[in-house]
Amino acid sequence: MDDMTAALARAHAHATEFLEGLDRRSVAATASLSLLRQRLGVALTAEGVPAAQVIDELVAAADGGHLGSGGGRFFAWVVGGALPSALAADWLVSSWDNNAVLHACGPAAAVVEEISGTWVKEILGLPPEASFAFTTGCQMAHFTCLAAARHAVLRDRGWDVERDGLVGAPAIRVLATEHHHASITRALRFLGLGTKSLVPLKTDSEFRVSTKVLEDALAASDAPTILVLDAGDLNVGAFDPFSRLIPLARAAKAWVHVDGAFGLWARASARLRDRLAGVELADSWATDAHKWLNTPKDIGIAIVNNQGAHRAAMGVAASYMAQAEDARDQIDWTPEWTRRARGFPVYAALRELGRDGVAAMIDRCCAHAVAIADGIGALEGAELVARPTLNQGLIRFRDPRPAANEADHDRYTEEMVAAINEDGTAFFSMGAWQERRVMRISVVNWRTSDDDVRRTVEAVARVLARRRAA
Repeated sequence: MDDMTAALARAHAHATEFLEGLDRRSVAATASLSLLRQRLGVALTAEGVPAAQVIDELVAAADGGHLGSGGGRFFAWVVGGALPSALAADWLVSSWDNNAVLHACGPAAAVVEEISGTWVKEILGLPPEASFAFTTGCQMAHFTCLAAARHAVLRDRGWDVERDGLVGAPAIRVLATEHHHASITRALRFLGLGTKSLVPLKTDSEFRVSTKVLEDALAASDAPTILVLDAGDLNVGAFDPFSRLIPLARAAKAWVHVDGAFGLWARASARLRDRLAGVELADSWATDAHKWLNTPKDIGIAIVNNQGAHRAAMGVAASYMAQAEDARDQIDWTPEWTRRARGFPVYAALRELGRDGVAAMIDRCCAHAVAIADGIGALEGAELVARPTLNQGLIRFRDPRPAANEADHDRYTEEMVAAINEDGTAFFSMGAWQERRVMRISVVNWRTSDDDVRRTVEAVARVLARRRAA
């Protein structure tokens, strides 16, 4: 225990120092790839090294190789931070070290996941009878939900996909917005449906699927159909009109799945929930806790309003497994066999925030996104492409040369984002929107403050001024 105590004490000290310095350090990584390889690529010795020394040397070698994604000025890739209680609970998960796959393997882990899942459904306003799974992230949440969908739509055609596989099965088509996330097509690959099964649906001027487009798509084929709708588009935060589209799909016997990786959490806000009216009518939903709920990474959530289809797709039994009769065994709902006890950080985050705290965090992030977009968009040389209607915004930087064309503006935007990130005050990511390169703004971190907004806009103004003077 002396080695364990010493190592944990060093880890606690290093973690505290890192978290306390988030506001002062560069948000971008400062160590080069070659330097990190040099530092970390030490010879593996025949004899071991004391645990505390390993931790100290690891921290020193990795210094400068971390993004400040847990801080308040990281606006790339819809990456949240970690609330204090959720981070602490996650440390305990590793300490308890139970395999959260069966009630028998960790009774507390099974019960806390059961309760956390119930709370999540409650705060998102989804059917209380729906089943759920805590996965590694939204990628596997999509996989889980679409596996249940695959089971249901083929079962309705008399085909048992879990027993007979896909060879000879009726071909499934998947209708999805033209702006669907790549994790949807990746899930289709994993499930053996293939990307060719996806039929993109054109969106309207508000980047939403219209009733007419869906009606035409549904009428085009009588194949088993899965419809994927957006609850918060990755680029502009658009919501499909669920209350109009879902009844149409259900009437055509299509399974409706909602990609709500971050936007589904807008249901927690009284100001925003009307945008998701009717979303509760869907068959399944996928979201992340490690985005807008601000838990540590590795926590996605799949919710399925058809327990039979969900369990048929995911359930497993073996003679050596001590499965419970009156408790929830997580393995019946998830694609993993060995897994972390993800329910503890979710439980901690929801208890720390409460319903009002979750709503306030959602509203605050949306307000900050608008302030950042408006502030940068007002700068000379910047163009506001999409003002946030939720927490996502788009900016484009225009090449100041008189004869500059769209390709020049694309290149200049990429150079500006690289220069802003190199400045270290804030961090953004690139994207493509309507065939133009843009800087994406995504605000999902509980730490982001008015001061972070001010410092971010000032940093972008500073970088623009330097480039004009060069």
